[in-house]
Amino acid sequence: MATLNSSSTLSSTFYLTGIPGYEEFHHWISIPFCVLYLVGITGNCTILHIVRTDPRLHEPMYYFLAMLSLSDMGMSMPTMISLFRVLWSISREIQFNICVVQMFFIHTFSFTESTVLLAMAFDRYVAICHPLRYATILTPRLITKIGIAALLRSAFAMTPILVRLAFFPFCHSHILSHSYCLHQDMIRLACADTMFNVIYGLILVIVLWGMDSLGIFVSYMCILHSILRIASREGRLKALNTCASHICAVLILYVPMIGLSIVHRFAKHSSPLIHVFMAHVYLLVPPVLNPIIYSVKTKQIRQGVLHLLFPTKISSAMM
Repeated sequence: MATLNSSSTLSSTFYLTGIPGYEEFHHWISIPFCVLYLVGITGNCTILHIVRTDPRLHEPMYYFLAMLSLSDMGMSMPTMISLFRVLWSISREIQFNICVVQMFFIHTFSFTESTVLLAMAFDRYVAICHPLRYATILTPRLITKIGIAALLRSAFAMTPILVRLAFFPFCHSHILSHSYCLHQDMIRLACADTMFNVIYGLILVIVLWGMDSLGIFVSYMCILHSILRIASREGRLKALNTCASHICAVLILYVPMIGLSIVHRFAKHSSPLIHVFMAHVYLLVPPVLNPIIYSVKTKQIRQGVLHLLFPTKISSAMM
């Protein structure tokens, strides 16, 4: 009975991994991670505050930007507690149910962010190709529906494979490759037929990310076609400049995402450091860089940030 209880306890407990080979430096390594999380949370909260409080930013483009900030935080913040518990040598243990919840948030908001980027591409398409109909097409009601649909689509898509995990026996190693839980990392530990999860996960990536990336590509082909018809060089550059931040956001999400997928599927026997590095880039780079890019490239956001930092000077300058 004691053995059975021990086995049952073991089956529901997993062990997270920090930076392999650098365990003695974990406390020092935690410093740059603290800085990155602080920058990401501060930047995205600043974007949300500016969009909420500035009436001039109550437009479709900025509503989608607020959704992007929420997706960024939803994808990265669930990893924060478990990461620092490992790096600060508090505990490497994580219970199965907490692991599943963490996976749900990471993967759901990852897919949601991809859909939000598609919506932002559509926003740029309407603004450039149909500027006179912009306000009538992208109404607040439609924007709300897009946001809810993006979240529900991702959540429902992730539910089957996460529910199925509850029925897998984990009778081998319970040591995960990262300081947080990822689905592709968890299923390799199961001693059962995981073919459904593998195939479903692959189809999910191809269909959801594929549809979103195809939609973004088609939107930009239409945008480019419309921009090339603008007579003046200044007009073409101005139109392209309005898309620069969004193009950067797309690359920041998709390049690490594709890289992590390739590493997990085709480089399973490569150095563990590569897996850890790619996973952290995938989860931390978008939340950190997106607010910086939009603050630098978008005049209204930049003015909002400056107004928060120097309210007296900015107010007097505007007067």
